[in-house]
Amino acid sequence: MFLAYTTTAQDQSKVFTQPTSYHMLLGDIEIIAFSDGSIPLDLNKVLTNTTPAEIEKLTKDNFQTSVIEASVNAYLIKTAGKLILVDAGTAGLYGPALGYLPANLTKAGYKPEQIDAILITHIHTDHTGGLMDGDKMLFPNATLYVSKKEADYWLSEENYAHAPARLKKYFDEARLKMTPYVKEGKVKTFDYGAELFPGILPVASPGHTPGHTFYQVSCKGEKIMFWGDIMHAAPIQFANPDVTIAFDVDPQAAAAMRKKAFQEAAKEKYWVAGDHLSFPGIGHIRKTGQAYIWYPIIYSTTGIGQ
Repeated sequence: MFLAYTTTAQDQSKVFTQPTSYHMLLGDIEIIAFSDGSIPLDLNKVLTNTTPAEIEKLTKDNFQTSVIEASVNAYLIKTAGKLILVDAGTAGLYGPALGYLPANLTKAGYKPEQIDAILITHIHTDHTGGLMDGDKMLFPNATLYVSKKEADYWLSEENYAHAPARLKKYFDEARLKMTPYVKEGKVKTFDYGAELFPGILPVASPGHTPGHTFYQVSCKGEKIMFWGDIMHAAPIQFANPDVTIAFDVDPQAAAAMRKKAFQEAAKEKYWVAGDHLSFPGIGHIRKTGQAYIWYPIIYSTTGIGQ
């Protein structure tokens, strides 16, 4: 969902080789964050329900500019003998600074064909683009899990016919990336209220897209919530959760869901993981006044993050 709002390829800095995975333990469950890369995002072009003055102030307060660097993260959950991926990156859709998930999986000792399941937060193509490598299914042995409401929205011929012009491209891309898995019987849709795997519960979080889903993972009294696209611009949206983004299908509902998610995470003090928070995108939040503060996970080689 970034292409129309990023700097040009000529403006992008050199693509550096960076650490590409981060491991943590949640009880007995190993969770690995993977970087698909990062890309400059012009907040003045993409954010809504805000002002250039607010963007300038809040980015400066965070030692950033109005063109921030947006991470694209995916997460591997190792539990009950299965390899379960949360989202699948971008593939080649957004330029040379993204599309590194398959290579980074391999660097960490995993092959795409080993993945048993992929939990899709939503069907925007910075989360599903990496499902395909050209006309080849990159994860041929994986079953995709996506909410029924989300699949019905993006894969419906009727919805496509009535979609506004600004969304047509995303319907096209969604069908391009998802249809091969649908044809192979590799897509399972779900309603909410039941675990998909032991300790893994889908949580409805509509707004950014109609069937957007959080995934709650619990083990031995610990919990992490995979947030998908509840937010895109940390310097702005932690300070003002009412700020929305051009990619929201329903901006008002997205803002309401963000505020609810922030309040719950701050109150219950559980881990959160965001696909566009600076890699590895895992941490805690705390409420201060009407704003929130982000506390990223500390670097650790023991897996015991704090």
